[in-house]
Amino acid sequence: MSPEDQLLYQLSENVGRALSARGLMLATAESCTGGWVGQVMTMIPGSSEWYERGFITYTYLSKMEMLGVQSGTLEAFGAVSEQTALEMSRGALERSRAHVALSITGVAGPGGGTPDKPVGTVCFGWSFLDGRNHVETLCFPGDRDAVRRQTVHHTLTRLLDQLLA
Repeated sequence: MSPEDQLLYQLSENVGRALSARGLMLATAESCTGGWVGQVMTMIPGSSEWYERGFITYTYLSKMEMLGVQSGTLEAFGAVSEQTALEMSRGALERSRAHVALSITGVAGPGGGTPDKPVGTVCFGWSFLDGRNHVETLCFPGDRDAVRRQTVHHTLTRLLDQLLA
């Protein structure tokens, strides 16, 4: 296992322990990472104790159908927006048996960027059944793989921070 993969594995283990200690289940809603968070989470033996399900919603239509993202939100703000990320994480909670959900939507590249949303722009959402919601937007450097890897690392790090707060 590469050092980068080892880091993601350790982070996933830590998130899994934090979820398990609190009796929580996680759902993921991913776009630009294409299920990478779900794959990393399920590398951990016993992850079915705390990983409930994942949604991969790459298109507008899949975001609307699978997660309940409103067409008006997509038209007004686009897929890569905090508004869409929040609706994705809330939708993942509503359409699962999870207690916490995270969402990712972004521009991994190499194309697709705009002046307002350059390649590397990623919007994140985290929603909890207790009503807490967090959103964030970052712009990561590097090629497609680097942007996606940094995205996976960041979303799990921020989830762990929120679980331990």
